[in-house]
Order: sequence, then structure tokens, then C-alpha cells
Amino acid sequence: MDISVVIPLYNEAESIEELYAWIEKVMQSKGFSFEVIFINDGSTDRSWEIVGELHKRSEHVRGICFRRNYGKSPALYCGFKEAQGDVVITMDADLQDSPDEIPELYRMITEDGYDLVSGYKQKRYDPLSKTLPTKLFNATARRVSGIKNLHDFNCGLKAYRRDVVKNIEVFGEMHRFIPYLAKNAGFDKIGEKVVQHQARKYGTSKFMGLNRFVNGYLDLITLWFLGTFGKKPMHVFGFLGTLMFLIGFLSVVGIGAEKLYCLYNHIPQRLITSSPWFYIALTTMLIGTQLFLAGFIGDLVSRSSQSRNDYQIKETI
Repeated sequence: MDISVVIPLYNEAESIEELYAWIEKVMQSKGFSFEVIFINDGSTDRSWEIVGELHKRSEHVRGICFRRNYGKSPALYCGFKEAQGDVVITMDADLQDSPDEIPELYRMITEDGYDLVSGYKQKRYDPLSKTLPTKLFNATARRVSGIKNLHDFNCGLKAYRRDVVKNIEVFGEMHRFIPYLAKNAGFDKIGEKVVQHQARKYGTSKFMGLNRFVNGYLDLITLWFLGTFGKKPMHVFGFLGTLMFLIGFLSVVGIGAEKLYCLYNHIPQRLITSSPWFYIALTTMLIGTQLFLAGFIGDLVSRSSQSRNDYQIKETI
């Protein structure tokens, strides 16, 4: 199979049929063998019913229905797991991503040798309250990830070589950082294509709000830490713990030396335990010991949970 199109959706009943008709037209005009996998992320409208109707009419339509809303990352994870195409395309279900971009994305993967190609919507129809934080967020993501050539990490329109989606784990809300996940997995041929951004035709965006950007930065920090120290937590916790313990220990030695000097020279001196610096030094030693133990335990305990990607699927077609 040439192409798998993976489409997470949440309450997008108005656009699903139009989107599939557009995808089918593009695929047939280019002679691609394809499948379209809709992942219904707990929609409360008729989205899943429409996917079922499309499945009855077309052998190219497949679907996964979650029992409740889990989020975009779990939807992509399950879609990637089922995808069979040599090239996997992801796009949003709101008609803001154009299926006309698929042939060129496919060519860039198969002919230009990219592992991943991310869309870049230079001209956006989003409100300023969304575009400005997005620019700041992407600038931070470029600096942290080291992927300097991407302008929009969170663009839903992306193309992947099949090996990429089978070897990365998208969990939590890490869909924003799939290029970073791919890079950490060893797929460093990452490119970008300027794509058309269309104004939303139906409904409203499901991803507005300040928490979207706050969570994005927290996830970026998490991913940076896991990518840098995930396999060796002792390197960071052990270092910090040892450093704090040494600072506290040397402080205690200094306080003790000062006390002995005063006693030897018969200089009046209050009790060591009366000094606040003694307790500060002692606390620093305790925190250092705890950090060291945290790193040691982190090395013993696997960060992977068998149930982390165990999502309740109601139905698969």
C-alpha cells in the first residue's frame, strides 16, 4: 500500500464526508493505493456514524472509536499502530489541511529521502491570540530540539516513512513534538514543506486556550529531560545530589572549624545549634542525599509502564 492517511477527529461530523471525498479524488487522480483511518476521539455528535457509513461505501475507509475522549496523541498512537502504507500522512479533520498537498509530501518521502516532512502554514487564518504564542512556542522548540529548519512543530499535516511511526511512542500530549521524538529515535532526515492553510469551514477550534501553551512548554521540558537523561537519571539527580551534599558538608565543616577555633583561643561563641547556618547546611545535605537516592531509584525503575498506551477502544472497523 502506498499511503495511509491517519485522521484524528473530535466532533467534526460536518466535515468528514467532504474531507474523505477530497482525499479519494486526489488518490485516484494519482493512482495511489491507500487507506484512510479515522480515529474518533470520543465524539458526542454523529462523527462515528458517518465514518461507519463511509466504511460501508468504500473499502479504503477504516476507523477506530474510543469510548471517551483521550486526546490527539493517543489517537495518533493507535492510528500509527494500524497504518499499513509505505508513507503515513496525518491531517486534521476540520478541512484546514488540504489533501492536495499529499502527492508532493509523498514524493518528498519516497524520492527525496526524508524520514519526516512537516507542513508549514506560512499564511494562517487563526486569530492573533493563537498565532503569536505559537510563534514563540515554535522558536523555543527549535532551540531545545536542535531541529532548526522547522517553523511549525504542531502542524497537523505531516508525512512519515512507515519505519518512523512504527518506532516512536506518541503519548500524553506529545503530538506537538513528533519531529523531536523522531530525531531522538534516530530519524534525523527531517524536512519541511510550505502548505496551504484554509479557513475553518465548520464549527470552532477544539484546541484553544492558555493551557494549550502552558502544557506545551511542560511537555517540551519533559521530552528534553527524557531524551537527555531518560536512560540515565543518575547522571542528573546523582550530580545535583552530590553537589548539594558537598556544599552542605563543607558548610558544616566550616561551622565546626570556626567553633573549635573559638574554643581553642577562648573566644566566647554561642552554640552551633543556635546558628541558622547550621540548619541550612544540614537541610542541604539531606536534600542532596534525597536527590542522590532519587537518581539511584530512577536507574532501577523502568520509566515505561505497560498500561501507558492502553486505551479503551469501543469498536474497530
